[in-house]
Amino acid sequence: MRRVAAFLGIALLASVPAFAQGGVGFVLVGQWTGMYHEDELERTDPGPPPGDYTGFPINDAARLRADSWDGDLVSVLEHQCIPHPAPYSMRGPANLSIHATTDPSNGRVLAYVIEGTFGGATRTIWMDGRPHPGKFDAWTWGGFSTGTWEGDTLKVVTTHIKPGYLRRNGIMYSEKVTYTEFFDLHDKYLVVTTLTDDPVYLTEPLLRTETFEWNPYMAIANPAAYGASCQPQPEIDHAYGWVPHHLPGTNEVIKEYSTEYGIPYEATRGGAETMYPEYRKKLKTMVIPRPAVFDTKFAREHAGSDSSTNNSPKKEAGK
Repeated sequence: MRRVAAFLGIALLASVPAFAQGGVGFVLVGQWTGMYHEDELERTDPGPPPGDYTGFPINDAARLRADSWDGDLVSVLEHQCIPHPAPYSMRGPANLSIHATTDPSNGRVLAYVIEGTFGGATRTIWMDGRPHPGKFDAWTWGGFSTGTWEGDTLKVVTTHIKPGYLRRNGIMYSEKVTYTEFFDLHDKYLVVTTLTDDPVYLTEPLLRTETFEWNPYMAIANPAAYGASCQPQPEIDHAYGWVPHHLPGTNEVIKEYSTEYGIPYEATRGGAETMYPEYRKKLKTMVIPRPAVFDTKFAREHAGSDSSTNNSPKKEAGK
């Protein structure tokens, strides 16, 4: 009799869906405040400087496109209201509001919906096992996302994303991109580890992380605060059809990052090798320019001082 009861219990347990058994993942629902202790100046203001491609596994095509980019492009009417696309929205300024869509018949989570990213590109993470759409289906800024639990980690794979930028200085991705995220909960901190694969512009996956803090007191902001109600209007007086750009070999701005911060120009050009610690050995073989910011800072701090002309730091040959 005991064996029969044990068998029936095992059979009953096997028939219960995984989501009802517990121990699968965590509750993603809630208010999450973005933390910017990682790469703050890049992700907020003033943003990354032109020509800083360090740590990005870009190829020659991506490098040429970034060199052609001009910061005034965002002032063009067609570009003013473009929301942050999925591969950047979690990294840019965002306070996330995440809710779940459930099956009313059994409480199963069908999807998580992420709101609060800049520009209102709301993301839906489907949890019901549906396949990704075909190549002739719609591409959106939020893309098409599916999620699966791997232990206590939520893995999200996103495709069908409109082409956009990986960094706000011209580093782009193509429509062939696949964006993979891993959501992990550490106490009250939501850590999102991302891998960006793009066969057009990247030679290796780009690995980055972002952190959000659980904040039940966070006010749900008006969508207008995140640019969702953006209305384009002329910002710069130019002829109709003007498109800011740099022709190949004419962009001198991209060299300023090297001279301002004392980084060899070759290193600023990016590439997969610049992602790894071993690249420091190669840096030691290069000529390190004197950072101009030191002289600028000295001049600013000693403005109006009689000693500013006599005691300012001197550049030594070869340094």
